[in-house]
Order: sequence, then structure tokens, then C-alpha cells
Amino acid sequence: MPVQFLTSEQRTHYGRYVDDPSADELARYFHLDDADHAVIGVKRGDHNRLGFALQLTTARFLGTFLEDPLEVPGAVLQTLVRQLQVTKLDQLPHYRSADQRWEHTAEIRSRYGFGDWIDPAVGFRLSRWLYALCWTGTEQPGVLFDRATAWLLAHKILLPGCTTLERFVARLRNRVEDRLWKRLGRGITDEQRIRLEDLLTVPPQGRSSWLDKLRSGPVHVSGRALVHAIHRLQTVRDLGIRLPATGVPPSRLASLARFAGTAKITAISRLPPVRRLATLVAFVHCLEATAQDDVIEVLDMLLHEFFSDAVKADKKARLRGIKDLDQAATVLATACRTLLYPALADSDLRDTVFTRIPREMLTQALASVDALVRPPDDVYYRELNARYRAVRIFLPTLLQHIQFGASPAGEPVAAGFDWLRTQEMRVKSEPQAPRDVITKPWQRHVLYEDGSIDPRAYTFCVLDGLRKALRRRDVFVSPSWRYADPRAGLLTGVEWETTRPIICRSLGLSADPAPALAALTAELDQTYRAVAARLPNNPAVRFEAVGDRKELVLSPLDKLEEPASLVALREAVVARLPEVDLPEILLEISARTGFADAFTHLTERTARAQDLTTSLCAVLLAEACNTGPEPLIRHDVQALRRERLAWVNQNYLRDDTLVAANAILVAAQNRVALAHAWGGGEVASADGLRFVVPVRTVHAGPNPKYFGFGRGVTWYNLLSDQCSGLNAITVPGTLRDSLILLAIVLEQQTELQPMKIMTDTGAYSDVVFGLFRLLGYRFSPRLADIGGTRFWRIDANADYGELNAIARQRVSLSRIEAHWDDFLRLAGSLKLGRVPATGIMRTLQVGDRPTQLALALAEFGRIEKTLHAVNYIDDENRRRTTLLQLNRGEGRHSLARDVFYGKRGELRQRYREGQEDQLGALGLVVNIIVLWNTIYIDAVLTQLRQEGYPVRDEDVARLSPFVHERHINLLGRYSFAVPEAVTRGELRPLRNPNDADA
Repeated sequence: MPVQFLTSEQRTHYGRYVDDPSADELARYFHLDDADHAVIGVKRGDHNRLGFALQLTTARFLGTFLEDPLEVPGAVLQTLVRQLQVTKLDQLPHYRSADQRWEHTAEIRSRYGFGDWIDPAVGFRLSRWLYALCWTGTEQPGVLFDRATAWLLAHKILLPGCTTLERFVARLRNRVEDRLWKRLGRGITDEQRIRLEDLLTVPPQGRSSWLDKLRSGPVHVSGRALVHAIHRLQTVRDLGIRLPATGVPPSRLASLARFAGTAKITAISRLPPVRRLATLVAFVHCLEATAQDDVIEVLDMLLHEFFSDAVKADKKARLRGIKDLDQAATVLATACRTLLYPALADSDLRDTVFTRIPREMLTQALASVDALVRPPDDVYYRELNARYRAVRIFLPTLLQHIQFGASPAGEPVAAGFDWLRTQEMRVKSEPQAPRDVITKPWQRHVLYEDGSIDPRAYTFCVLDGLRKALRRRDVFVSPSWRYADPRAGLLTGVEWETTRPIICRSLGLSADPAPALAALTAELDQTYRAVAARLPNNPAVRFEAVGDRKELVLSPLDKLEEPASLVALREAVVARLPEVDLPEILLEISARTGFADAFTHLTERTARAQDLTTSLCAVLLAEACNTGPEPLIRHDVQALRRERLAWVNQNYLRDDTLVAANAILVAAQNRVALAHAWGGGEVASADGLRFVVPVRTVHAGPNPKYFGFGRGVTWYNLLSDQCSGLNAITVPGTLRDSLILLAIVLEQQTELQPMKIMTDTGAYSDVVFGLFRLLGYRFSPRLADIGGTRFWRIDANADYGELNAIARQRVSLSRIEAHWDDFLRLAGSLKLGRVPATGIMRTLQVGDRPTQLALALAEFGRIEKTLHAVNYIDDENRRRTTLLQLNRGEGRHSLARDVFYGKRGELRQRYREGQEDQLGALGLVVNIIVLWNTIYIDAVLTQLRQEGYPVRDEDVARLSPFVHERHINLLGRYSFAVPEAVTRGELRPLRNPNDADA
């Protein structure tokens, strides 16, 4: 018998009215048209006419006939009474048992075309539709049940019994899963099957299985760690699992692979053979991309260390030789003064110089200068060459096993890498190594005078180019999740020609660049002129002479003093907020919003347990507070036992469930009236919070400013103007904000769709301005150093008054026009999710060798940047609004710091998935606290207004839902209870090491 998966709430609500229908629903389902009135009008008696109307509209709205046709909300009854102009309802209760009720039911079925569930055609059509949903997605059964109900309503099919439809969905899901498992196992040879099964065994004299070893990625950054990571990758490749075009959706593969990557070996071993094989096949298939990403991650960090250490070594060497350099410079300065002495004849020049400075001393001084002075573009080859033996630890293995693809900009690096491979393998190569990879700074080290190359210098030259090209994604690997070619998904060919009109309509742009550029030109010109006209009345702006030009100076904002009414209101609100422990907040918000329902089992979507919400809240609290589960474990409470919390953490807490739960919280926040006093959801800000990672891991980066001598990660998050967190991305170290800003905006999955994005200065670049404008967003960063901002113009002859002094650069419209179709193609691919935003941003960096598309996009962005900068200096309210939103982000970060108090606030996760899951739980708990505060502050304000307290709207807008110090206990409570036997001097019972709870 199929497993029952519906919750008691779903069973209770199925085919019944839950609440009063909304105004839109009343208008759509309960309005009686002329045809309805004609049918109803011939019925005898008000009770029959009203009963018929109730059954008809109920069938339209619920898709079924009620056992008690009169069990409807009052709003429905009033709506129909008003339309039918019924005045007497005293006979209506008799309709329940009257024969006319059943005659009406049959008439409604036939006259209005309601189909029946038992019709084979209905089951076939619904099966095909649901089968496609199951095959392409990973929705939980409850969601599929709701979708099946919606399909039946849309096709006017009367709902079957709840258990009937539940079994139908369960059987269909089982069919889909059986097909999935069999398809993944198809083509697997007996030898491969045996090797996959061997992964679950423990080798002789070993402590962990082969699968555990494959699941453990690198945690060190060293040459030997890179070699081990490559061997791990090759082990996966040697299994020979190459899935053909099976048609299995990537989400299905990822779900199975994640289960194999987190479950215990015993749990995998107990699976049925077909499912176990499919799970291992999916794991190995996905692991190749993961293992290759780990290799490139270690390589990238290792190369960064090599070249940065060379710079540090050079600085130390120069500091040690500073006295020698001073002495040599003094000698050479004396010689130069002699050369410049005007009274000295040219014929006596050499003799005079050598008389004052012996030839040997001058030669030695010149040699010292040559040894200590570095060219501006030095590559520090001397220091790199000293570490060549360290490079040889990993280079042969890297050349043998890693193949790089390349874009046109990365082809010289890939060609140089391939040539190194041929040299390593002693294969007869071309007469000369590829020279395009040798940049000007490297030429004096790599090329001898006769044109031949220095192999060591060439190796370092290629590795230098490789590390730069990897970060720009000019070279890439496949398969890969993070280092694949970001251009691969761009719309091209016939697909782009077909999609172009739809993309243009969605972006509000035309395929012809002329109208858009004409509108931008007019907008920029009008903005310049309007701001220039108001400039004399703007005391915050002045121009100061710097050399032969003028520089704009923007006075900082004056502190906005808090009025006494705001201080008093804040105190009155905080004094009335209930004192509460953090676990209570989680349980209360779960009851109010049902966010816990978004957490589903990793593979067994129907798996639920008694008091699962309590266990989920405990796991979220353990992760968010960084304490681990130990303070929450209670052996006398089943939902808080150690094994239950471990099971929940392993199977329920993951990225997709955290995202779904967060979407529920954001929607709930949006429904609170107070949240709309803070903002309408159209504005969001992005900023990062840094966490030190003290454990050894490759998924953390150095930054002495934030992490001291250690490493850390940045939790970059998007905050709406309603104070709810919309999305977050975890990045190693302190990656430049502009690289991840677009991704965090495009990938957020809540009902809020902010169109104005505010950030601090760090996320500001011309390319970001251009992409955001193309996609319909308005990028509004805070401009900390407005004097260093370049202002651009389109019309070279336009007179903008005092602004002429700063509007010196001119935008090239011809460059934009030449790439307009590429702009639309890129924007459309990003909108459709065809290309990763972070990868694309890396390729569009305007640094060394920028692409023509990047240059054109930067040119387009300069128009939008100038519009923002000119409006920014003109409008004090805009500057204050930006600062207010950024301060909200700081308030959220402060709350997150206080919540994440355990283990000194350090993130102790080695792997990327663990970091993302734990910080995702932190973001969810912070949103829960914000929602709880918003609900209760709103209730307090309502009470204050009822008491006659003067609540001003401008004060309400400045209240914060991040307050917590005086009413929320984040730290838990300690028990001082001692067993009575211990107080008498007896010892506590010793633990049994064989007990699971021990």
C-alpha cells in the first residue's frame, strides 16, 4: 500500500472551505451570470434557488459537492442571497434532506460539464501531466497533491476522495522513481557494478570506507594536497561512470548525489539494490565535477600563495639591502653631479669622474643598483625561481590529468599549458613554444638573446597567466560546477532569433539600439541641465581647484538628530515587548507561518516524525547560534534526543529547504502592516559580514584586515527595505562585491522583487551599472569619494554650466551600438538563468585584455553611473535614503553577530556546503526574529494608539525590528537542579559507552 503523506491539515482542508473567500475569489467563482439566473429562476421556492446556487458555486470553487451543502462561509451565503434577492431563509435548512438537492447535483454535473474522476481519459491526462512534473522536479508529495487538485479544478473534474487522490499521487511517484533508478542503472557493466558496491566496504586495516574517502575533499593548500586532490579526481574518473544523454533532470541527479554524499554508509547499504546502484551512479557522476572544482580551488589558492609570497620575499630582500642601495645611490649621485657641472670641459669629464670616484667603486655601485632596483611591472622571477622545486611537487601530476578549455582570450594560456604537457611527457613538440602567452614583463626572463626560451621562466610565465585566466574564466574545465565555461549557456543561433522579441518585451528595449540610446542621451542631457540650474542653491556641493582643474567636493551629511518623540516611542515599544527565549520565537513563528513544512526529507519526501517541528527548530538554533546540538539535547524528550537531531540535520537542513522556508518568512513579513511603513519591497541593499574560519580548509581566504593571520569567509546578503533578508551567498575570503552582486539579486526566490539596489562603494563598477540598467534594475551605490568619480557626457558641445568642469569624458555610442545585440543576448540569458551571473561577471572584468563586449558594456554603464552620480549630489534625500538602508544592513549584521555567539563567533565548517547550510540557518533565524519583532511591535503600536498615545508616522518609520537586547534571551538558560542522591554525597551514574545516547 502506498505511503500516506498528507498532513492532518491537508486532509481537513481538502474539498472544504477553510476561510472566507477573498474579494477576487467571490467575484470569480460566486458571481451568477444571466445563464445561471435563467437556470436558477425556474426553481420553485427561495430555498431551492439558493440551494442550487450554493451547490453550483461550491463545485466551481472547491471542485466537489459538500456533504452538507449549507456548510459555507457567511460571505458566500451573503453574496448569493444578494444576487438572488432572497428574503426568506427559514426553509433553507430543509434543503439538506430534500430530494431536490440530489436532482440539482445531477443537473449541475450534466448542464455545466463537470467531469468524473472515474473517466479513464481523466486519469490518463492527469497522469501524463503529473508524471512530467515528477520527472523534471523534486517537489514533495504534498505539493504534487495540491497541484493535482488545482489541475482537476481547472479542468472541471469533480474531486475524488482524499485517500483516492493521495494513493494516485503516491503510485505515480513510485513509477517515476522506479523509472529513474532503472534508467541510471542502464548501461552499467557488471565490473562497474562491483566497483561501485566496493565503495561501501572498508579496506583491510582501514577505519573508513572508500566512499567516505571520496566524500572527503581537500582541506590543506599545498603542493602535496593538490596532488592528493588530483588523485581523488582520477579515482572517480577510473570508475568509468559516464552517463549518456539519459534525459534525467539535473535536479534529480543532484538530489540522489547529495543523499549519497551525506548519508551513513549503513543507510546506503540498506537501500534496495536498484535504488542503491542508481544512488551510487548519480553520486559518482556528480562527484567528478565536485572533485575537479576542488582541484582548481586548491590550484588557484596555491598559485596565489606562490606569487604573493614572491612579492613578500622581494620586499624583505629590498629592505635588507636598503643600506647598500643608499650607499650605491650616493656614489652614482656624486658621479651625476660631476657630469652636470657646467664649467667642466667634455675632454676632462672621464678623468674628473674617476678622480673623484674610483672605477671599481662606480662599477660596484652600478651593480648594487641593478641588483636592488625593480622595474614597475616586475614579475619577481628571482624569488619565484627559488621555489621551483615546490612547483615540481604538483606540476607533473597537474599536466598529466587536467585539461583546460579556453575562450579566445585564454587560448594563449591553454596553448602554453599544453606545450608544457608535451615537454613533461617527452613527446616531440613543435620547434618553438607558443609565444603569445609571454607578456612584456616576462619577456626579459623567458627569452634569451638568440630567441630561445628559458624552460623554468616559461613555466612560471604560463602559471602566472593561468591563475589570472582562471579567475576571469578565460580558461575553464569540464565537468565543473564553479569553473565551467560561463558562456556555454548563452542564447545563440535559431534559439536566440526566436527568443529575441520576448526578451526585448520583458526588458522594455527594442532590437534597434537607436531609440534606447536616444532616450538615454536625452535623459542624461536633461539631468545635467536640471542639476546645473539648481547648483547655486545646493550648499552641499562646491568646486575646489586642484592643479589646473576643478574637483567636485560633496559635504558629508549632517547627523539627523532623533526627536524626543522617537526616543519616547522607542522606549514605550521596547518596554511592552514580551520577554521571550529564542526557542519560543522559532516555535511561535513556525505555528504562525508554517515555515517548517518547507523542510522535507532529502530522499524520502514523505518521511515525517512526531514533533518534527520541535526537532527542526532545535537544529536551526544549534546551527544559527554556533553551539552545536549539545546544549539542546534532552534524553527525556523524543524530539530533542541526540539521534533525532542528527537525523534531522542530515536529512532536512540543506540549501533548497532553507530557501523555501525563507520565502515563506519574507511573504509573512510582507503581510504585516508595519513592514510597509518601512518600505514597499522595491528597494534592497547588499553587504557582507565576515567570519573567521579557524579550521584548515580550502574554502576560506586570507584578508589581514578582517581575519588577522587566519582565513575567513564573507556572508554576502541581500536585505529588503522591509528588513527581511532575501538571499545570501557565502564566498571564500573577501571577494570583490561587484562579482557577486548581480548573482545575489537575480537568484533570490521570494515574492519581493526589488528594482533599486543599494550598496556601499565596494560594489561599484561601470560594468555593474551597465548590466543592472539592461536588466531593468537601478543600481544606487553610496559614493564615498565623489571627487574621484568620473562624470561622462554624450554631447561634447553641450553647456552644463559649472558641471562642465567635471563632465570631461565622452561616451562612445558607436561602441555600444556595435554590441547592442550582444547586450540583449547576455541580458536575456541572465534573465532566463541560462548562464551563471558570477561567472559572467568574472569574464566582464575590465582589466588586462578586456573583451570588446566588456568595454562596450562599461561604456553603456558610464551613462547610468553619471545619471546616478549627478542625481546623488543633487538630492540630499537620496543620499539619506541610501545611508538609511545601508544602516539597516549593519543592524541586521549586528543581530546576526549576537545570535552567532558560540565558539567565539568563528565558523568551523571545512566544506563549502557546510558553510552555506550553517549561514543559511543563521539567516533564517535572523529573519524569524525580525518577523516576530515586527508582529509584536505592530501590536504594541496598535495598543498605544488605542490608549491615546501620540504615535507619529515619521517616528514609526524609524523603528527597528533588530532590537533584541532587553527582551530576547539568545543565550539559553542554565539549570541549577542537582539530583537528590548527589546532594547526599553519592556519585552520578557512569555512562554506558555502548548506549547510543552516550
